[in-house]
Amino acid sequence: MARELDEQLTKYLTDAHSIEVQALAQLRKAPDLAGSSELAAAFREHLAETEGHERTTRELLEARDASPSKVKDVVMGIGGKGFLLFAQLQPDTPGKLLSHALSYEGLELASYELLARVAARADEEAVVQAAERIRDEERAMQERLQLLLEPTVTAALEAHPRDDLATLIPKYLADAHAIEEQAIGLLERAPKLVESAELETVFADHLGETRDHAELVQERLHALGDDPSSLKDAAMRLGALNWGTFFQGHPDTPGKLVAFAYAFEYLEIGGYEQLKRVAERAGDSETAALAERILEDERAAATKISGTFDTAAGESLRAAGVAG
Repeated sequence: MARELDEQLTKYLTDAHSIEVQALAQLRKAPDLAGSSELAAAFREHLAETEGHERTTRELLEARDASPSKVKDVVMGIGGKGFLLFAQLQPDTPGKLLSHALSYEGLELASYELLARVAARADEEAVVQAAERIRDEERAMQERLQLLLEPTVTAALEAHPRDDLATLIPKYLADAHAIEEQAIGLLERAPKLVESAELETVFADHLGETRDHAELVQERLHALGDDPSSLKDAAMRLGALNWGTFFQGHPDTPGKLVAFAYAFEYLEIGGYEQLKRVAERAGDSETAALAERILEDERAAATKISGTFDTAAGESLRAAGVAG
């Protein structure tokens, strides 16, 4: 059993290294697309940290007579460039970039939480310490990004062609609806992939909330007199960034599923934080209040998901034939 646990730890380290490779692909180009000097500076600062993370995970693998997965690294590197291309093609590039950066930090934070737990079970203290240190730096970056929402929204609005600020609100709402639809697809699938009653309950409960969010956003769009075609346009536009395509190299273990769900919460949080600010600037108090209401649910869901990391690590190990 010790050998199987050791093999699983090596797999988690390999995945962590691949995720850092994708992060580097994003961070090397992100400052040029940031639009805001503050956001660009945050990306440059985190690039140096991420180079250290890549080096640390690679050295930990080498110490185990293992090596990074070249196939995964190539896939993840391409995926990182795909995120940037998507953001660059949007009229509000700085805002989309921040939302996806927030989400990616969530993915990294969750991945290192899981890695630390697997390493603890394997009595690999050096890996535990490295994972916890990197996790803390990812959390700090996530917090820095959230402090930069105001200047990023300003930069996004300056980049977005418009005649009237209010005309942008339906577009932000349509994008939010498209993301909720992606979340529904993920949450409908999730309970079928886990055996833990705790995980199943968390996913099932938030699925109900997410369906409500999609309906509320659609109702607000209708109240603003928006053309239903905007929902189709947003679905097509954001469908090109279906996160699942960037993680096909990762098996649907409970741990990966929880990490992915946690990251997706921050994609939604970033979007609704920006919607709220755009609505406030346009004097649309109803849309701002709706965004704030949904934000409370998304933040609560992220907290609930983070509370399942230990359960997810144990269930993933059991699914791999290792006692959790």
